[in-house]
Amino acid sequence: MSRHEVQVTVNGRNRTAEVDARLLLVFLLREELRLTGTHVGCDTSNCGACTVLLDGEAVKSCTVLAVQADECDITTIEGVQGPFGGLSAVQEGFRQEHGLQCGYCTPGMIMAATDLLRREPDPTPQQIRQNLKGNLCRCTGYEMIVRSVRWAAENSTQ
Repeated sequence: MSRHEVQVTVNGRNRTAEVDARLLLVFLLREELRLTGTHVGCDTSNCGACTVLLDGEAVKSCTVLAVQADECDITTIEGVQGPFGGLSAVQEGFRQEHGLQCGYCTPGMIMAATDLLRREPDPTPQQIRQNLKGNLCRCTGYEMIVRSVRWAAENSTQ
């Protein structure tokens, strides 16, 4: 098997790892770097539980090879923070509006919503639903998630 050195900045910290050429980014994060907040939900890119920000853009880390992320800046759920007692506006919105139940999809939802609010600071409920359509939740029915993202938009200090 072919091994490659990968240098990434994850949550503001420079990291280096030697990885197999076929290793997915999600497994680099979880297994090599021990950042287990990024979840593996389906291995087929359907659920969005593995969503991270790669150079500021939301991506499903199960669809990106670790070697493709070489020299990139990655933000995982562990790197999301903000003014609400350490929580970002999106995280606080999920707390305020009860946007989570079991929590398995929550890291991916938060990362996708964070990306949305960076691009569109005041999204409509329809825009929120459209942006989150690639992230599956089996518990909430999405209404509270949409309300959570709206709360974040209305209370963001960015």
